[in-house]
Amino acid sequence: MVLAVPARRYGDFDSLLAPFHEKSCQSATAEVFGELKWQGFRLIVAHRPDRASEQSRVRDERIAALEADAAQWAEKLDAQEAGQTHPGKKLSDAGTIARFYKAVADAHLAHIIKVNLASEVFTYEIDERALNRARLMDGKLILVANVPDSPPPEIVARYKALADIERGFRVLKSEIEIAPVFHRLPNRIRAHALICFLALLLYRVLRLRLKAKASPLSPERALEIARRIQYHQVTLHQRQSASGLSAITPQQKELFETVALPEPSARRL
Repeated sequence: MVLAVPARRYGDFDSLLAPFHEKSCQSATAEVFGELKWQGFRLIVAHRPDRASEQSRVRDERIAALEADAAQWAEKLDAQEAGQTHPGKKLSDAGTIARFYKAVADAHLAHIIKVNLASEVFTYEIDERALNRARLMDGKLILVANVPDSPPPEIVARYKALADIERGFRVLKSEIEIAPVFHRLPNRIRAHALICFLALLLYRVLRLRLKAKASPLSPERALEIARRIQYHQVTLHQRQSASGLSAITPQQKELFETVALPEPSARRL
């Protein structure tokens, strides 16, 4: 048995993981593995420093952006109280509290940024313990196993292989939308499944190429960037016609270089 554990739900993991984190993770430059004991099971820990750094960076940027918004709203509320007027709708403490709380919840940071919903004035605070705990968990895959002899790297490799297969099924059902199938004839059903299989194959190739170049982009994000490239054809007075592609942005150019594909051009269409 090998199961992934949502570590953030277990408070006792803080003290359990802290020594391993300080000893093996803080100075790591490549993936490191560890083994602990938890409730009679083997607790396998894999830590990727690159992933941890990226998760921390994204979280810190979101917190900084929310705090900047909060500072602007607080400044405007203070100015209104002092009798100053500003263009636009007048703010209220209750409205600002609700607006800020929604922004925090949408950013999935309500466990770190505590908004005082019961206060008559707009206030919030950063839960430093929750923030430090989130940083402790960054970059870590935590597995519970009862396999007696396999070393931690092998157990992690087994789990990742299974997770990769499950991810493929999720992609088929979500991004590729293999179902429902509105076909009656067997050859059309097989054709639909083949097209979806080829789409999954291309999706996997795209993911591998992005990973090989250490790109932070996911396949979904890469496709979203590429999808913005449009081909336009215009006919004037039913005689003169003009066609062309939208301008390739630096971000799109970098994407095509990353996945080793030529930039699209009107000649190739």
